[in-house]
Amino acid sequence: MAIDIHWICDDRSLAEHCLQWQQLPFVALDTEFMRVDTFYPKAGLIQVGDGARAFLIDPLHIGDWQPLARLLENPQVTKVLHACSEDLEVLLRLTGSLPAPLFDTQLAAGYLNLGFSMGYSRLVQEVLGIDLPKGETRSDWLQRPLSETQVSYAAEDAVHLAELYERLRPRLSDDKYAWVLDDGAELVAQMRRETDPYELYREAKLAWKLSRQQLAVMRELCAWREREARARDLPRNRILREASLWPLARTQPDNLSALAKIEDMHPRTIRQDGEFLLGLIKQAASTAPADWPPVLPEPLPIEASGVLKQLRAIGQAEAERLGIAPELMLRKKTLEALLKSGFPNGPYQLPDSLRGWRRERMGQALLDCLAGAGEQR
Repeated sequence: MAIDIHWICDDRSLAEHCLQWQQLPFVALDTEFMRVDTFYPKAGLIQVGDGARAFLIDPLHIGDWQPLARLLENPQVTKVLHACSEDLEVLLRLTGSLPAPLFDTQLAAGYLNLGFSMGYSRLVQEVLGIDLPKGETRSDWLQRPLSETQVSYAAEDAVHLAELYERLRPRLSDDKYAWVLDDGAELVAQMRRETDPYELYREAKLAWKLSRQQLAVMRELCAWREREARARDLPRNRILREASLWPLARTQPDNLSALAKIEDMHPRTIRQDGEFLLGLIKQAASTAPADWPPVLPEPLPIEASGVLKQLRAIGQAEAERLGIAPELMLRKKTLEALLKSGFPNGPYQLPDSLRGWRRERMGQALLDCLAGAGEQR
C-alpha cells in the first residue's frame, strides 16, 4: 500500500501542520540523525505520523521550531516514540522542549510481556505482521536529496509507529498505561537533568581504586573532558580517551614525555592539549585535603551475589503476577545501589532510583528480604 507522504520544508508549513496536530489525541514521532564525529546529534529528518499519513520535516530548512515545541509540551496530545532516548536528545537540541505525555512503544511491549527491549522491526512484525525492509539507519541523513529508499523507510516508520500505538493502547490496563506514561516521564526527566561534569568521576572505570588525592585529579580530568566535548562538539574520546583517565589520575605525569607513555594516550591529545593537561593535573593534585572527594565504595563482593539474586527474585515474582517482562521491574543498578547502602550488615536505604509504583509494590519486600538475609549471616 502506498504511503501518503507530505513534506514540510519551511517555517510556515510547520506552523500550520503543528496547529492541526494540536487537535489530535496522539502523534507518532521519529527522528533520523547523524552522530559520527560530533558530541551532539545532527538532525537529518523529523517524522510525524497521525495514524493515516507520514509527514517528513526537513530540519535543514526550518528556522522556527516553536510550533513543534508547543506541540511537544501539549498535555492533551500523547507523543508516541520507540526506544526514544536519542530521539529525545535530537528534539531537545532542536526545539528546547521534550514530549509530554510520552508513550514509548518499546516500554509498552514490555508491560504487555511481548518482550523486553524489543527492536522496532521486531515489534512491527510481532504486532502488525509486517516485515520491514532492512534499515537505512546507517545511511547519510544529511545528504540532499535523500534517496527514495531513505524517504520510504522514514515514512514507513512514522505510519507504522502510529499503528503500533493504536494496537497496543487498548491492550494495556489503566494501571499499565499509567506506568508506561510514568516511565516515559522519567525518561524525559533524566534528559532534563544535565549531568554536572564534576560528578562524572564517580562513574569512571576503576575510580574506586584511587586515593582521595588521586580522585581530586580524576574529578578535574573528567569535568574538563566533558566541558571540552560539549564546547568543541566532539565525542568524548576525541578529547581524551576513556582508558587514559585512570592512569593519568594515578601516576599524575609532570612532563610531556611521561604523558606520552600513558595508556591509550593519542598523539593528537598531547599535541593539542598536552601542556594544559599537565597544568590541570598539577593544580588538581595540589588541592587542599579538605577539598578532596571521599573515597568511592568498592564494587560489591562476590558473596553479595546470592543476596542480589534473592532481591531480583522479588521483582521476577511481581512481574509474573502482573504479566510484565521481568527486566522492567528492578534494574540491576537500582539493586546494587540498595545493597551498597548497607552491605553486609545494614541498615539499608531504598535508593532514589526506586520510585513510584515500583517503590510502593516492592520497596518493603526488598527491605524485609535484606533484613532476613542479615539474620542468616
